[in-house]
Amino acid sequence: MRTGIFLLTENYDGSSSDTIRNDIELGVYAEALGFDEVWFAEHHFNAFSVIPNPTLMMAALAARTTRIRIGSAALLAPFYQSIRLAEEIATLDNLSSGRIDAGFAKGGFAYDVEHFDKSPQNLREEMFESVEKIDKTLSGYPLLEPKPLQKKVPFYIATFSTTETIAFAAKHGYGLMFSQGATLQQCVEAQEYYHAIAGFYPEVVLMRVFCVAEDHESAYTQALPATDHFIKCMRAVQAKAEKPDFHQANYEALLDQRYQFFDGKVFLDNAILGNIGECAAQIAQLKRSIRHLHLVLKPASSSAEQTREMLTIFSRDIRPEIEG
Repeated sequence: MRTGIFLLTENYDGSSSDTIRNDIELGVYAEALGFDEVWFAEHHFNAFSVIPNPTLMMAALAARTTRIRIGSAALLAPFYQSIRLAEEIATLDNLSSGRIDAGFAKGGFAYDVEHFDKSPQNLREEMFESVEKIDKTLSGYPLLEPKPLQKKVPFYIATFSTTETIAFAAKHGYGLMFSQGATLQQCVEAQEYYHAIAGFYPEVVLMRVFCVAEDHESAYTQALPATDHFIKCMRAVQAKAEKPDFHQANYEALLDQRYQFFDGKVFLDNAILGNIGECAAQIAQLKRSIRHLHLVLKPASSSAEQTREMLTIFSRDIRPEIEG
């Protein structure tokens, strides 16, 4: 099992520039703690998750690190010119000395579809077409310069257990990428469906909300405000609404403003929550059930200091229990 962190550049205090810098510093800290991977999201027209350019964040982190792998979770393939994106990935692979993982998704937020002039009905097919072009370009297009340092840049396809998407990934040998709300059963069924098509099991990147505290109830209570604020902000973007302000004391009101697009309860029901032993046991279950697992933690905190503390506890206390 490989471990990583998921960075969405979440702006709690009102300063986008500070938020961007803090995420780069967190990626540097993750390498110092011994994490294997850092994954950057992509969100557009979003005052909370201010990360419209994941490749720039990846380049900035590559300049500050030497070992940790750096991935996109995920590049919204339909909104790019495919060969141009292949050039960016190849350049990133050179800047990072061959440490790039490329995750792709179809996107679909309302503002994205509107401003990038796309039809929501065609996004999945456009993602498939774009990823194939990017792969072919990186793998052998003679005019591509610079060429990637890796013989094969690892590709991952984001899916909500859609059979069409899993079949596409299996056909090409790409890994699968699951969001924070994917259930363990969905992941297991997806890897088995993939195996039936490809004859081997996929690399699986699985995002999980993470909070370690004295016990499960305390961790759940601690994780709830940040998780629900994330859900509320994502739904606001989907509904073309303004970003709501974050108020720790008012987190209960966030529960009453959920929409169908995201489900905070599902995020927390599938989260890694509890004390050190409880978190280790939950991770061990994932490790037993999912082959080739990349466990990517999304610390549930609005505080950079608290996020660092939880990642430190994971590295110092939880990981030895999993690996022992």
